[in-house]
Formats: sequence, structure tokens, C-alpha cells
Amino acid sequence: MGLFRKRNANNDTETQDKGARLVTFVEPRHVISEQFRTLRTNIEFAGAALERLQVIMFTSAEISDGKTTVSTNTAVAWAQNGKSVLYVDADMRRPTAQATFKTNNMHGLSTILASAEQPKDVVQQTFVPNLEVLTAGPTPPNPAELLNSKRMTALIEWMRNNYDIIVLDVPPIMAVSDAQVLLPQIDGVVVVTMIGKTMKSSLKRTVEMIRLGETKILGVVERVKDSGKDAGYGYGYGYGEQS
Repeated sequence: MGLFRKRNANNDTETQDKGARLVTFVEPRHVISEQFRTLRTNIEFAGAALERLQVIMFTSAEISDGKTTVSTNTAVAWAQNGKSVLYVDADMRRPTAQATFKTNNMHGLSTILASAEQPKDVVQQTFVPNLEVLTAGPTPPNPAELLNSKRMTALIEWMRNNYDIIVLDVPPIMAVSDAQVLLPQIDGVVVVTMIGKTMKSSLKRTVEMIRLGETKILGVVERVKDSGKDAGYGYGYGYGEQS
């Protein structure tokens, strides 16, 4: 498994307030942007044998493993490759998309699932060409129930009919059941971990739970904090199939 390095990034605790760092958009020629493009390609190779690879879930075992940074930058990489992409903030408990893409969160996934709002009226354009976003919306009292509803099934079908790639950013598998209820409706999962933080037992259990759902694990992204003091970013990413 390769290891990608970058230095001195913001803490993930800031992501909810300030959004994820879109290095792929801000610095498309940066080495880290190239690594996200490699990640995009690896995901496509991993899903080549699937009947379709369109709805891709990004999750983690634990909170603050970096799934939002990985999912948003990979979504941008697909959009830069000419794909029509929808990024869905399906983490209604800790929404971040409105901060990342500088959009409003008055209406979003939760309001579509809990009312008669139509997705075409709620999805928002972003500053990234070919990339649109569906924010999480106001936090509901029952996120897992909404994600497990017939309206969510219909919404995913609408997404498939209108976009080439749908990136779902969902809560950590070990934290709540939100990701588990979506497994039957997606094409594959990417699991994000942080070396030195994510407990091996949590990662093992996460993989077991995904496999129980008979969903393809497209790979595992390993995020590495670097203790270096150089200016720039402070994360690293590796990619590989989880054995």
C-alpha cells in the first residue's frame, strides 16, 4: 500500500465549522491533488467488475478520521475529470458541506426526506465546475429512519438518473446506524482511517459490518498525521484493499 504525505493541516475538529480543505480545487497541481486523482482512479479500478459504479459511500470507523476531507476532494477530482458529480452530505448529525462549499443549509437532505420538497429545487451549484452539492439540511431527530425510508430510495434513484457519480459522505459506521441502512442502495464503500488513532478493533468491526451488508469495499484510505513543521498540509493518504 502506498503512503501519501502532506504537512501541517487543520485539525478535523475544525471541519464542521470551517469546512474541508479543497486542495484539489485550490492547488490542482499540488502533489496531494495528484494523489487524490490517483485515489479516484484506484476506486474506478476496484469497481471495474461491478455491474455499476455510480453511488459511492465514504465512511470511517470513528469520528475525525478524515472522511469528509477525502470524500470532498475525491468528488472534486471526478468533476475535474469531466464527470457530472453530486456530493451528498448524508451526515445529518455533523453537517459540513455548507461550510466547505459556501452554501446555505436551510434546505437539504433532511428536508427532502421529511417533506414534499423536490431534489431539483434543493440541490445547489458549487464554485467547482461539474460539481453540485446536496447539503445535509437542518438536523432531524431521526436521521437513520429518514435514510432508511422509501423517500431515500426514490431520491437515490433520482440521483442515478441525473449524475454520473454520486459521493455520499456518511457518519462513521461504529458511531450510529446511518451508514448501515444505506448499504443495500449503494455500489461500493471507501473506508477512511487515521494511522495511530483509529483502533484496529474498530476498523475490523467496520469491515465486518460492511461485508455483512454484501457491499463491495472499494478500498481503505489511510490518513497519516505528520509531525513535520514545514508549511503546507499535514496529512498523508494511502490506498489499498482491506484484507
